[in-house]
Amino acid sequence: MATPAVLTRPEPDSPPDRTRPKWYRRPWIVPLFVVVGLFVAARLPSYLTFDTGDSLVELQDAFPETHYLMLSGHILFGSIAIVTCSMQVWPWLRQHHPKVHRISGRVYVFAGVVPSGLFALVVSVVSVVGPAGRIGNVLLALLWFGTTFAGLAAARRRRFREHRRWMIRSFALCTSIVVNRVWLFLILMVLLPFQDGYYGGDMDALVEDAAVVSIWMSWIVNLMIAQWWLDRQPRRGKVRERTAPAV
Repeated sequence: MATPAVLTRPEPDSPPDRTRPKWYRRPWIVPLFVVVGLFVAARLPSYLTFDTGDSLVELQDAFPETHYLMLSGHILFGSIAIVTCSMQVWPWLRQHHPKVHRISGRVYVFAGVVPSGLFALVVSVVSVVGPAGRIGNVLLALLWFGTTFAGLAAARRRRFREHRRWMIRSFALCTSIVVNRVWLFLILMVLLPFQDGYYGGDMDALVEDAAVVSIWMSWIVNLMIAQWWLDRQPRRGKVRERTAPAV
C-alpha cells in the first residue's frame, strides 16, 4: 500500500459572519470618522483659496507659489485618501457592501495614494524643515506606496487576508498625518522648559526640533501599533492539510 499523499491548499476566505457586531457597536468607527472629518475640514480649505498667505506651513521663499500649489495637490488628494482609507477599514462596509468596498479601495489607491504620495515626495524634498525631517517624510511616502501596492497586489491575487494586513499598515501610515499634530503638541510641552537654557531663548529652533521628532514619531509609532494589533490576531488562513485516500 502506498504512503498516503499529503496535499495542501490554502484555506479560502470564509463568507461574511452575520453574527458579528453591528457597525454601531464597534466603538472606534464613529470617532474615527469624526476625527478624520474634522481634520479634513480644518486643513483642506486653506489650500483651496490659491492664496499663499493661507498656507498652514512655512513656504520656500524662492518659489512660494509653486510650493503652495504642490502642497494644495498633496492636501487635496490626501483628503480623498484619508476618507476612503477610513472606509476601507470599516468591517461592516466590507462585509455587507463589498462592491462599495472595492470601488472605494480603487479610489483610495489611484485618486488618493498615488497623486498625494507623489506630491508628498516633492513637497518633502523642498520643505523648509531640516534634513532629518525631510528624510522622515520621504520614508513615510515611500512606505505608504509600498504597503498600499502590496495590499493591492494581494487583493488581485485574491489573497484577502494578506490584503487586509497590508491595508491596515497603509491605514496606519495614512493617518499618521493626524497623529503628527498630537505628537507635535506633546513634544512642544516637553521641550518648552528648555527654551531659555538649552535653546537660549530661540523658540524657532525649539519648534523645528519638535516638528522633526513628531514627523518620525507619528508614522513609526502608528506602524508599531498596527503591527502589534495584527500580531495579536488569531492567525487564520494557515495552510490546511488533508490526507488523500490510499492508492
